Amino acid sequence: MKNTKLNIQNKKGYKLQAYLELPANQKPSYYAIFAHCFTCYSNFNAVKNISRALTNHGFGVVRFDFTGLGRSEGEFAESHFSANVDDLIAVSDYIEENYKAPSLLLGHSLGGAAAIVAASKLKNIKAVATIGAPATVGHVTHLFSHGIDEVKEKGEVKVDIGGRPFKINQKFVEDFSKTDLPEITKKLRKPLLIMHAPFDGVVGIENAEKIYHNAHHPKSFVSLDQADHLLSKSRDSDYVGKLIGSWVQRYFEPKDNAMLDTFGEQIVAHLNLKEDKFTTNIQTQKHSFIADEPLSFGGDDFGPSPYDYLSAGLAACTVMTLKLYAERKKWDLQEVYAYITYSKKHSDDLMLDIEKPTRIDFMDKKLKFVGNLNTEQKQRLKQIASKCPVHKTLANKVLFDTVIIEEN
Repeated sequence: MKNTKLNIQNKKGYKLQAYLELPANQKPSYYAIFAHCFTCYSNFNAVKNISRALTNHGFGVVRFDFTGLGRSEGEFAESHFSANVDDLIAVSDYIEENYKAPSLLLGHSLGGAAAIVAASKLKNIKAVATIGAPATVGHVTHLFSHGIDEVKEKGEVKVDIGGRPFKINQKFVEDFSKTDLPEITKKLRKPLLIMHAPFDGVVGIENAEKIYHNAHHPKSFVSLDQADHLLSKSRDSDYVGKLIGSWVQRYFEPKDNAMLDTFGEQIVAHLNLKEDKFTTNIQTQKHSFIADEPLSFGGDDFGPSPYDYLSAGLAACTVMTLKLYAERKKWDLQEVYAYITYSKKHSDDLMLDIEKPTRIDFMDKKLKFVGNLNTEQKQRLKQIASKCPVHKTLANKVLFDTVIIEEN
């Protein structure tokens, strides 16, 4: 996942720190903007995980810090709801001017409400996705309600929100009552995906019900069962990103996935060592997928391991070869399963008589056939399974030619 740091100036002249995440091929089909939750920031793990998942669907994703949060300029008291919407519009304008107009807005918690409002003002936005969003903007005021009366007396006070101190003023408080989110949602008329955890203890599930009721079709709701409000578990945020990427395909015209310059090779793998542990983006001409290592190996387990893909290549080639053979023979093979496991086994365990006993690469292949086949036919299919191209490649000695491509 390619990461580019951006400094975007909002209408007040403050610089908003942003990051543009690009697919492995560095050529996104569409752009999306992520609006983080109230008092959160762009490097929040859930934001990064969702952005990563979306890049694997061909999106360039901009994640940024609202005014007064993270590394963006300004004071938190200036980061009232209207300012959040203005920041989203400023980011959209910047991406349109320097790259391509963004088409998707997604927002977490209050950021989801801001995404709905910003989408109502931006013609270039074609779809919106919200995660744990409130049905009314004023819902968030309960987080600093303990300081509202004091603000009226002193004009500016320091309040505790989520265990962190923030300064708020009267304008900050009053702004949350200015936006009629239900009415804006009714008039949105853009595809809307509403995601919410049923046991969200910060923004109750009834908010999702109200948003869904106010919105017009096309609208969709997905329950984030067992997730918490902040999507603190990586598997929940990764699921959300993949879900958005799949959902939005219905409303966006598919585009060919332009390749990185692979110098005529079939595939390219890209790992950003500064951003990721082992999570690797893999790109072909029209498809992208992820490889990773399991948690036990220090990875994030966002995708199959390299050896999983090796086994997958053998399994896929095996069943495809058996299909072709059975069809040519006109045998009643209706379904075929290939179960593959790669491991290292000692030559003594395999009862191999070799000069220097050692550990050997071992592929365990099990086959299951569905159909009206006799024993002789099954045995012949077993023989053919060993003749698939990938099996023969793995069984033979393979020569490699490795060269270094210098970066321009």
